[in-house]
Amino acid sequence: MTEGSKALEAVVLAAGAGVRFGGGKLMTPLSGSGVLLDGALAAGFAAPVRTVAVVWGADDRVPAAAGRFAAEIGVAERLRLVHADRCAEGLAQSLKAGIASLPADADGVFVFLGDMPRVPRQAAQDLARALDAGASAAAPVFGGRRGHPVLFGASLFPQLAALDGDRGAAAVLDGLGQALALVPAEDDGVLFDVDLPADLTS
Repeated sequence: MTEGSKALEAVVLAAGAGVRFGGGKLMTPLSGSGVLLDGALAAGFAAPVRTVAVVWGADDRVPAAAGRFAAEIGVAERLRLVHADRCAEGLAQSLKAGIASLPADADGVFVFLGDMPRVPRQAAQDLARALDAGASAAAPVFGGRRGHPVLFGASLFPQLAALDGDRGAAAVLDGLGQALALVPAEDDGVLFDVDLPADLTS
């Protein structure tokens, strides 16, 4: 739940078709139990946020899977489902749908990627502290590489809402300079994403 002085939300981007994977990526069963999407949902609900919005589009199984996971861990009331009508146009459209769905009083939003199942839970707490300290946005870093999730302050919502194409919010972050807090992460889960089936066995 929310800690500190800011009202934060989370968005999990889960609207893509997973073409390089061969389709159905986020619904791929993982060893043990659950599906790939569950890892991102676990990180999202563990973050200091009021709600978690799952942005879906290409795979109509995502809403039910998200609802099942939220119910299993007892947080169904904190789940919001957002349909990205234009998700086929690129990642930016999914992000824009998530931003448009945020409560008017949101001070910031964590953006999680649905195909990143190993994000360490501590990462979001550390990013929230950086936003509290005055950063406009915060991102984890491991091995010199910037990863996910990213936490955006409300002052950046208009820039996120104006994005287009398939690059996501990298251009917004790249223009922030010292206003972007880069927070060391404890492991490479902030970098690990699943593009191909082989990634799940690496």
